[in-house]
Amino acid sequence: MTDDGPTYGRERLTEIYTQGMLAGQPPSLPPSYEALETAAEAELEPEAFGYVAGSAGAERTKAANRTAFEQWRIVPRMLRDVATRDLSVDLFGETYPAPVALAPIGVQSILHEEAELASARAAAGLGLPFVQSTAASETLEDVAVATGDAPAWFQLYWSSDRDLTESFVSRAEIAGYEVLVVTVDTPIISWRERDVEQAYLPFLDGEGVANYFSDPAFRDRLADPPEENPDAAVMKFVDVFGDASLTWDDLEWLAGLTDLPILVKGIVHPEDASLALESGADGVIVSNHGGRQVDNALPAIEALPRVVDRLASEGYGDAPVLFDSGIRRGADAVTSLALGAEMILLGRPYVYGLAIDGEDGVREVCRNFLADLDLTLGLAGHASVTELDRSSVVPADGSFELE
Repeated sequence: MTDDGPTYGRERLTEIYTQGMLAGQPPSLPPSYEALETAAEAELEPEAFGYVAGSAGAERTKAANRTAFEQWRIVPRMLRDVATRDLSVDLFGETYPAPVALAPIGVQSILHEEAELASARAAAGLGLPFVQSTAASETLEDVAVATGDAPAWFQLYWSSDRDLTESFVSRAEIAGYEVLVVTVDTPIISWRERDVEQAYLPFLDGEGVANYFSDPAFRDRLADPPEENPDAAVMKFVDVFGDASLTWDDLEWLAGLTDLPILVKGIVHPEDASLALESGADGVIVSNHGGRQVDNALPAIEALPRVVDRLASEGYGDAPVLFDSGIRRGADAVTSLALGAEMILLGRPYVYGLAIDGEDGVREVCRNFLADLDLTLGLAGHASVTELDRSSVVPADGSFELE
């Protein structure tokens, strides 16, 4: 048996209980997110853990992302033949084995020496899309090789240098990335108290800049190659990283550069979702960057159904809406899919697995998450993730009637 299709949950539970009871080998990673985070903290330097775990300001958005999930309740249905379950989804003409991608998280070298290569290999082994960050510790070409024939998407941080932006898009196309994920919620870096307290920005240590240092357009801006004068190269990176002057007109320009499907990531306002599609995007990712950009912002899961409804009302109902921010367990994924997401992006959990045990750690976290999703789906009375809709969940405040 493999981890494919309907065996995610059953196979994983059988493996865990058999190894534990018969071989005396309990799981190497804790199954709960909270214990996983604690275990990762024990493995990491304080500043590295703070960089990943931290969020903007008082971290109220990060906390709200979690508590907002508690405002929804799954409504289990009975005797509906869920013996065979199908987690697969279709997106942009491709079929993916599950509605899960690994979110773009940069600077993974501060977590593990194999960085994005380890995460990409783990994702590839499960057939899940790995979203390679612009701010990565390994080049997008090397990560594409690590994924092999498995799906890989490229996340673009939009540079103030248009030639550099064009170069990144071109490199992603040549390397074989299937989707361009354009993050729009990070034109500038936010005030993150944990990082400020540690006076820690890993890019200034030369971490997370591999795509820049290897880029011909970036290197053309330097008096000396990064290998000869890394400090000057780092400061040039700081200078060109973001662009706070961007508007929706600029998205039209970007869409004209590529035939790759474009997902705009960082959407929480319904009007912004409409503007993204009007400006050339093919879909959106509802996200508040896991709380890392704006303190006390709207929880992403609250924004999700409003974005879905707005797009449907304006004739964009076929445009895919994806979701991230606050996803920790299978029930979170089921709730997100029921509220209209076609796929979710898993973030902090998988990089905590990376910190603890490299590629094997990422793989174990993902397998546990898929098993949880599969079992929750079946126990909620659904044989396919495509069956999930608004009737699958209800508000927790009791303002509903079950029919």
